Amino acid sequence: MSTSAHPSADAITTANPVISRLVEANERYAADFTDPGMDARPVRRVAVVACMDARLDLHAALGLELGDCHTIRNAGGVVTDDVIRSLTISQRALGTRSVMLVHHTNCGLESLTEDFRHELEDEVGQRPAWAVEAFRDVEQDVRQSMQRVRTSPFLLHTDDVRGFVFDVTTGLLREIDPA
Repeated sequence: MSTSAHPSADAITTANPVISRLVEANERYAADFTDPGMDARPVRRVAVVACMDARLDLHAALGLELGDCHTIRNAGGVVTDDVIRSLTISQRALGTRSVMLVHHTNCGLESLTEDFRHELEDEVGQRPAWAVEAFRDVEQDVRQSMQRVRTSPFLLHTDDVRGFVFDVTTGLLREIDPA
């Protein structure tokens, strides 16, 4: 019996075959990798806040290349305190000036409610400190996110904040009027 805190190599590779395949893909990627010679400052000086939905290929949809932007993703693309933290670092330390918000049609947060937190509390005995940020109207949620960015005292650049809804069936963006 081993008392090591580290699992064996066999246990690591069989624990999750999906993750193991991702690690193998990384090894193939790294074999041909060349340092792109860039720093963390985005070339286009823009930060994109978007939903984590697997159907959104942001770089392809927006014509972005490696190094063009900062990408911040979470469930719903909602502007939370942690998103403000990331945007603040992006602007103040790394020079971004514009913020693009990308929500999308058919988002999973449209089918949840804040009751999700209570269900978690019942299941695990502790209520999460975070809000679900569920919504019924994606356009209104984009407006709320734009307002949160524009009114944050921590952000230096709030004049170029635009919000969009990405249609997951057509791939097109629709801009949302902040008013």
